[in-house]
Order: sequence, then C-alpha cells, then structure tokens
Amino acid sequence: MIQLDELKSKIMESDGNSLTAYVELFRPFDLANCVEKLDQTEQLKLMGIVPPPISAEILEYLEPVLQYRILYHLDETLASQVLNEMSSDVVADMMLAIHRYQAEKLLNHLPEDYRKKVQTLMTFPEHTAGSLATVDYIAARSSWTIEQTLQHFRKIGHEAEITSYVYVTGHKGELLGVVSLKELILSEPKTQISKIVTQDVIYVPASMEQEEAAELLSRYDLVALPVIDAQNRLIGVITVDDLIDVIREEATEDIQKLGGSQPLTDTYFKSSVFQLYRKRIVWLLVLFVAEAYTGSVLRHYEETLSEVIALAFFIPLLIGTGGNTGTQTVSTLVRALAVGEVHFRDILKVIRKEVTTGLMTGASISLIACMRAWFLGVEWNIGLVVGITCMTIVIWASFVAAILPLILHKLKADPAVISGPFITTLVDGTGLIIYFTIAKIILHL
Repeated sequence: MIQLDELKSKIMESDGNSLTAYVELFRPFDLANCVEKLDQTEQLKLMGIVPPPISAEILEYLEPVLQYRILYHLDETLASQVLNEMSSDVVADMMLAIHRYQAEKLLNHLPEDYRKKVQTLMTFPEHTAGSLATVDYIAARSSWTIEQTLQHFRKIGHEAEITSYVYVTGHKGELLGVVSLKELILSEPKTQISKIVTQDVIYVPASMEQEEAAELLSRYDLVALPVIDAQNRLIGVITVDDLIDVIREEATEDIQKLGGSQPLTDTYFKSSVFQLYRKRIVWLLVLFVAEAYTGSVLRHYEETLSEVIALAFFIPLLIGTGGNTGTQTVSTLVRALAVGEVHFRDILKVIRKEVTTGLMTGASISLIACMRAWFLGVEWNIGLVVGITCMTIVIWASFVAAILPLILHKLKADPAVISGPFITTLVDGTGLIIYFTIAKIILHL
C-alpha cells in the first residue's frame, strides 16, 4: 500500500526516473487517493514529472473540479498531452462539471475530430447510456479486409479503452456488426471483414437509462455495449467498468431510500452534517406526520382500552411485527424489480406468493403471541384476540408491501420510496384498527 509521506518524499527528491519507477509500483486508484491529500504544489510537481499516460490514469479517479485545477496549472503542452490520454467519457464528465468558458479552453487542447466526439457525448442527459459512452474504441469499415483492419488496430489500439472487439460500421457510420479480436487473428488476411462480422449485436440507444443498460450488460455477460443514436450511427461504447459503477450507485441509492432518506450525492465522509440533515429531515417529517394518525386511532378506541387495559400490553408487539413483515417484503420486491426478476404483469403471482408466505409466518408468530399472552397471565380471550390479530396483521402487511412497489414501478416511480419506515408507519395505524376491531368483536365491547 502506498504511503503518503513516502510519496511526498519522492516528489521532493525531484528525480524523474526514481519517482516514475516508484509510482509504477502502485495502481492509479491508490495513487489518486494520495494525490487528493497533497497540496497543490506537490500535485503539480508529481504530474509534471511522471509520463502523461500515468498522469492521465491518476486524474481519471479524481473529482472533475480537481482534474480541471491540475490541468489548468500544468504547462500548456503537458496539459494537452495528459488530456488526450484521458478516456473520452471522463473528459466529457469533467467538461460538464466545470464552467463553460473553462471547458472551452480545455477542449481546444484536443484534436478537432476528437473534440467533436467529446462535444457529442456532452449533449446527452446525465444518467443516460449516451452520457456513459466513450469514443475510445476501434471501428472498421465493412469494405476493409482483415489485413487492413489489423493494420488499423496496430495504429490506434494503444488509444482504445476496449480492444476485445472491433465494431464494423457502414459509410455513414451506422453500426453493422462486431468482430472479436480472436476472429480477426484466426481469419485469412485477404478475407473481407463483412464475411466474418456478427450482425446480431446487442446495443443500446443513447437515450436509454443507464440502469437499464447496466441490467442488459449483466444479463448477457458482456464486456462492452455499443451506443447508437437515432440514425443507428455508432457514437460510442460503454465498458463494463463504467456499468459496474452504475450498478453500485443504483444499489447504494436504493438502500438509502429503503432506510427512509434521500440518497446522498457524495460519499459519506465528503457529505457535511448539513447535507445529511437536509437529506433526512424531509422524510422524517413526512413519517412523523403520518405516524401522528396512530395517536388518532388510539384516541378513537380510548373507551375500548379503558375497559380492557390488558389490550395495551400487546400494542408494541403487534405493530412492530406488522412493520417488520412489511419491511422484509418491500426489500425483497424492490430488489427483484431492480434486477428485472419481477414485473407489473406478475402482480397476481406476487400477491399469491406473499399472502401465502404471510399466512405461514403469521400462523407461527400467532402461536408464539398466544403463548406470550398466557405467560403474562391475561384472560384466555385476550390471548385469542392477540393471536388472531397477529396473523391478520402479518397477512395484511404482506399484501400491502407486495402491491405498492409494483404499482409505483408501473407508474414509472422509484419503488424504493416505499421504504421500510414508510411501510412501518402505514401498517402501524391500520394494524391498530385491525386489533381493536377484532377485540370489539370477540370481547363484545
């Protein structure tokens, strides 16, 4: 593991060869973590000594604002070399994160053809497939031979981010198919590439949501996905490492929503206390107001409670059981929806499955609840009320938690907003109504 003090010492020695040799011992991600902690003078000295390809790899793991700050203060020639070594999707993200005039100045460091491609990537909305695409891929014309394609590969292959495949395009840039590097090497040099091309290509439109693209790549075990525009022209490729980041981000967002909080826009330690407060307070207030109706339910059944005080002993037990059941069901279904295992058309199957599960778990918990009532020494009919209510609440919570995520998903809303706390709050109030209704029937109150 790289040590910050040791890196600082190497930088101060200013020996280019020894610093480069030292830096090459570590991965760019680990170096980037250290670079963030250096002061600006040390950052610029490091980037000015190590070769541009290494500097570019380190910069790709830094925040866009820090990327710009380093490039801006580097020698103009060196900054141009480093910028041209960076992945096009990272460059596009940086340009979008900084001021327009700052972006224009940096874009002038790129060759005209490459600059236009990066500017095209910048036009796609955030969180779409187009915004993730890189133009650092290898494409070949359908009229080329295998020999011509391999010559082209040798010429630009070191600049490509994905080298496992060559994408075959027509005269207007339309995507015609794909050829693996293995097929190219094993084919006869004079063979036209159109003879060995695989035309059944899995691709995504630039406007597709990044989460859908990630699901597609995962489903078919791909290492890259070509991205096309409305005219079927190849505009870029999304690599598996970018989509892994998307999967992680989406999973993190869902987990935070399930906890009853708005997702953080930054990492935990980079988020201030005020940001944490702002992300949590809205949902907490909503849940607080929603929970207030539980008190209204208790007040409505005040007379019933006053007649049979023992009913109050079991309120925390019953509403807690209902909330826990709902949270389990919601968590399972939100994840199943996210990975495409469940769709709205499966709603009846889901209801049947969850209600059946609720019936089985409710029966088990109901038996334990009756035993608990017996140990507390309450009358047998109170235990009967508790047992029946426990089963009913578990079934009801399973049913509600099963349909709400599916309905939200159908309405194009994020099912993760039906978080554990929200379901718990909903089941609390309705569970109390069920409890006191059953009590009034059995106890003839």
